[in-house]
Formats: sequence, C-alpha cells, structure tokens
Amino acid sequence: MHPELFLLIGISCSLGFTPGPNNAVASFSGFNYGIKKTIPLILGVWLGYTNLVILINFVLISTFLKYPAIQEVIRLLGTFFLLYLAYKISFSAPSKEGKEINPVKFIDTFIFQFLNPKGVMAAITLISNFIIENDYLNSSFTVIIVCSLTALTSITTWAFFGKFLRKFATNNNFIKRFNYVMSLLLIVCIIGFYI
Repeated sequence: MHPELFLLIGISCSLGFTPGPNNAVASFSGFNYGIKKTIPLILGVWLGYTNLVILINFVLISTFLKYPAIQEVIRLLGTFFLLYLAYKISFSAPSKEGKEINPVKFIDTFIFQFLNPKGVMAAITLISNFIIENDYLNSSFTVIIVCSLTALTSITTWAFFGKFLRKFATNNNFIKRFNYVMSLLLIVCIIGFYI
C-alpha cells in the first residue's frame, strides 16, 4: 500500500490544511486567547474527527452511501452550528491574552466534527477510496491513523497561525476586524457547502 499511502497522506493533508470551519475557529482562538487556552479546542477537533472517521469506517459508510439524504441533514445542522460559532466569534470582546475564557469549548468542537460537512465528506471520500476489502482491518487502521494525525497537525498549525498574527494586533479595532474576518470566513464556508 506504499504508493496508496503517499496518495492518502497527500489528499488527507490537502483536505485538512485548507481553510475551513475548524481552521478558522482555531486561528480565532490562537489569535485571541493564545495556544494554552486553545488546547481544549485542538483536542476537541482532533478527538472528534478521529472518532468520526472510526464511526464512519466501521458503522456508517454503507448508510451514507445508501441514504445520501443523511448527508443533507448533516449539512443543514452544520450550517446552523457554524452560524452560531460565527456569531460567538464576531461578537466576542477583544481581550488581552490570558485574561478571558475562550468561548469555544472542547465539547463545541468535538460535537461539531459530526456536523461539519467538510469533515464528513472528507472522511467518506478517504474511506471509500482507500479501504481495501481484502485487507479491511489494516487499511482501515492506516486511514484512521493518517486522518487522526492530519487533524491534529492541521488544527495545531492554524492555531499557531492565529497566535502569530497576534503580533500584528496593535489595537482593539484590529482585533475586532480580525474576529469579523474569521466570522466571515465561516460564512464563506457555509456558502461553499451549498455551491
């Protein structure tokens, strides 16, 4: 599975590192609250996405393929959750790092993985293309490990990107504008789900 492994890693990274709802929220959190207070968010995305991939791989893949309407329901629920997150981000008060509690919690990001249309579609795509029937367990564990590591590294990278941008925040107006841009990015992600 060596050539397939490199392809799996490449596709997984391209899906994980491109802008999306998780990455926008991680940048917002790293920017506004620092890395230490973003760790619960990082863990929520990582563990939530890993559990999503495991669940789809061993239980739901045939259900999703048989009943595509379920994916539409996930997209609608994900849309409402993203609107809620965009609202929280847009109207969060600018803070000095370390003084306020991050409004995005572990449970928010953990649960969102099961409603995130981009994440669900990525998991379905990777599982349906890289699971080999006659080597089901080995190929399943390979896909799960690659997806899990990609989720952890991509979400952490975006959090550090937000933290890096904080160096350029010279006043509260800049911070408010950054938060509005992150909210807008979430809205763009929603629009992208329907195009």
